[in-house]
Amino acid sequence: MLGNLNGWHLIILLVVILLLFGAAKLPALAKSMGQSARVFKGEMKAMKEDDAKNPGVVQSTDAADASSADATAPAAPSTSDGTADKKP
Repeated sequence: MLGNLNGWHLIILLVVILLLFGAAKLPALAKSMGQSARVFKGEMKAMKEDDAKNPGVVQSTDAADASSADATAPAAPSTSDGTADKKP
């Protein structure tokens, strides 16, 4: 996908980024991206250490917990025509 980019495309892309963000904001943008990458790298390292300490333990995610909670929730009572009863 990016294999079709040549030198001129990259220069134009950099100019557009410079115009969008401005020269004053680029150092702050680069700093925040670096900090985010550092935090991500640290979290990945911590996850690998946890996996090494507890092999075979499957950790659930919040999304999986939420979907299982929805599956166990009781359904609303319905009438004979298939619509839910509404209280006045």
